[in-house]
Parts: sequence; structure tokens; C-alpha cells
Amino acid sequence: MHFLQDSEGEAESSVVAENELCLAFLTISPFNTGHTLVVPRRHAATFTDLTPAEAAALAQLSQQVAQALERSDLPCEGFNLWMANGSAAFQDVFHVHMHVFPRLKDDGFKIEVSWPQPSRAELNEVAAQLCTALEKR
Repeated sequence: MHFLQDSEGEAESSVVAENELCLAFLTISPFNTGHTLVVPRRHAATFTDLTPAEAAALAQLSQQVAQALERSDLPCEGFNLWMANGSAAFQDVFHVHMHVFPRLKDDGFKIEVSWPQPSRAELNEVAAQLCTALEKR
């Protein structure tokens, strides 16, 4: 049995894996069996608040969990990685967390989106804005 520190003290957890900077544990509200959350040990509200080392550690541990899901005997025909950053993106827990959850063909999970198709000129303008923002780091 593992305990995690939360805002009210310690909470019982089912730890799956960990590294120096991050921890992976089963969520108490799984979409499918094996649904795991990967979180940094240091508090950071969103992905952009992470250090480059923390972001890398989060990605590496998420990949290891996904590989474990694929190798395990748990039902897993694929998997999703899901992270929400900010209220507009449906973040409701303001501590960075990556969902790694197994998928089954008819499990009922749906994301319905109508993808716009901007012109090449519009895409080039957006790319230029992002390049400029990257140079300001």
C-alpha cells in the first residue's frame, strides 16, 4: 500500500510505477481497467509549468505504463494519452496529470470534433506566429 500527499494529508494509492521526478498510479475513477495517472512529484498546475526534465520524465513514465498495458493480460486493444491544461480544455484538477488508459473497440469513449480545414496561407501565418513565439524563449 502506498500513500500520496494530497491537500488533506495522505491518500491511499495503488502505485504502478515511478521515477525520480514522477509517479504513476491507478485512478479511483477509471474509464477502463488499468486507467493510470502519471503525475510529477513537484506541484505544477499545467504542462507548461513543468521543467524540461519533468516533462521528459512524465513522457517516459507514460510510455512505460502504455507498454505495460500492452504486455499485460488486461483488456487493451489500444490506448489513449490524455492531458487537459486549463479550464477551457476541461482540466478540473490543477496538478499536471497524464491519463494513460487502455481502449477497447466498443468501449463507448468518444470525442466528436468537426476539424476545420484552413488554407495553406492561414497555416503559414500561424506557423510564423509560433516560430516568433519560440524565438522569445
